[in-house]
Amino acid sequence: MSSTFSDTANEGDSHPRLTQLVARARAVAGAHAPAIALVYPCDALALNAAVRIAHSGIARPLLVGPTELIARAADEAGVDMRAFEVVATSDAAPQAALRATTLAREGIVSALMKGALHTDELMSAVVNKATGLRGDTRISHAFVFDLPRYPKLLALADCVVNIAPDLKTKRDILSNALALLRQLGIAQPKVGIVAAVETVNPAIVATLDAQALVALAAEGAWPGAIVEGPMGFDNAISAQAARIKKMDSQVAGDADLLLMPDLNAGNMLYKSFNYIGGGDCAGLVLGAKVPIVLTSRADSLQSRLASVALAVLASQPVATVS
Repeated sequence: MSSTFSDTANEGDSHPRLTQLVARARAVAGAHAPAIALVYPCDALALNAAVRIAHSGIARPLLVGPTELIARAADEAGVDMRAFEVVATSDAAPQAALRATTLAREGIVSALMKGALHTDELMSAVVNKATGLRGDTRISHAFVFDLPRYPKLLALADCVVNIAPDLKTKRDILSNALALLRQLGIAQPKVGIVAAVETVNPAIVATLDAQALVALAAEGAWPGAIVEGPMGFDNAISAQAARIKKMDSQVAGDADLLLMPDLNAGNMLYKSFNYIGGGDCAGLVLGAKVPIVLTSRADSLQSRLASVALAVLASQPVATVS
């Protein structure tokens, strides 16, 4: 397999590859854990996450938000607020988001993590042309899944940010996700561009986009990556299914990344992986100047911790984590 993460399970650990992510981030952090801005951590969930992050040794949480509201949340969670550095802001969540992006631009923090504010409040600050963290590509999102029946980590993009991406946007989504995989040490990532069918059909735009992306890959757009598509989900995930359909594929059954046709398909697949497939995942917003962890109240604690670990690894030079 092309992944650098083995499929050796730790006894009693249902998602050992996520555990490996955390261990790897801890090794990268060493004695000088990087700072991560926990933006508007004004509920018990956010404070408990801060404790876990700090105790794990993978990052040093900076609590960015109103001191009084953070103190109330700390009391509710039974957390000693004095254990953390607080960057005080006004009570307004957008002000905490603005302060966090400033900290990132100044190099004080290497990643952001969403606390108890709305996603659009954080992302509005991130994409602000004057004060935000825009990079060279369009903002996108990628999950990295640990699935019980898959032999390695599997990434999905984009399941969260881009609703109906056109070809140009898909190119950026793919570029961002491949950069993440390379930062995880996957030198030759295998990509399946997923559509409803594995043949090019002019009536299905996703298949035309897949054809165009494969052509770009052949021209050298993503050196080292193996990009195939369009692929039905069954062909991408199962080498046997591909053989039955007489597909000659290097990706089938061994994909590192599935590029989804749109947010509807991606979001439903991601939730199916978690709720039906027994998986769990780490996720990041990519394409900004620093990685961003978007959390949901439904996320497991392991998912939150693994997402921060992924952010730590993603913020390192490629050579450091290879």
